[in-house]
Amino acid sequence: MFPIGDDNSSRKVIPFVTYGLLMINVAVFYLMMQGGYEFIYRWAFVPVRFLSNPLDDWPTIFTSMFMHASWAHIFGNMLYLGIFGDNVEDKFGHLRYLLFYMICGIIATLAQLLFITGSEIPLLGASGAIAGILGAYFLMFPRKQVYVLFLFRIVPMPAYIVLGLWIVLQMFSSIGTITTMEDAGGVAYIAHVAGFIAGFFLTRIFRKRRSAPRYYIS
Repeated sequence: MFPIGDDNSSRKVIPFVTYGLLMINVAVFYLMMQGGYEFIYRWAFVPVRFLSNPLDDWPTIFTSMFMHASWAHIFGNMLYLGIFGDNVEDKFGHLRYLLFYMICGIIATLAQLLFITGSEIPLLGASGAIAGILGAYFLMFPRKQVYVLFLFRIVPMPAYIVLGLWIVLQMFSSIGTITTMEDAGGVAYIAHVAGFIAGFFLTRIFRKRRSAPRYYIS
């Protein structure tokens, strides 16, 4: 199943932050293509380098969130961000949504770090932060229709099925790579799982509260 869109009929605000994140990620990817591996190694999150000097290297926790390893990597991440991010931003508000995105990305990076403390392989990508968005979407819009490409047909499916299958796949994949991830690189499945869980639980904090109705009683 490959998601290609969702039902935005209930969205009330223009998702400026989601659009901004999309543009920043694309711009940084362009800079990466120009700068090559030197640029990547300087701004990606490198576990050994961070643990040896966290006070100097802490900015890479943030910069690595906007970097991608390939065209397929950035396309997949930006597709998910574009489909699911706008509705979450609508419920959170612009600033809360941005803060939520960054916190989920930080949690995802640090969770992955626990399993690759001795690695010199750069960690990069927006997947952890976007997984947080998926966790929030799963909680707030479980029955919203997501349009997926399935067996060459576009089929509407409830979000809880699409995202439920996604997180189950990430969990099983993470178990299968725990013993090799420090040396082999590859997909940071632990970051995906941690980001999703963080997003799921942080949603109750970041979602805008409905104000109680006020009355004049005579």
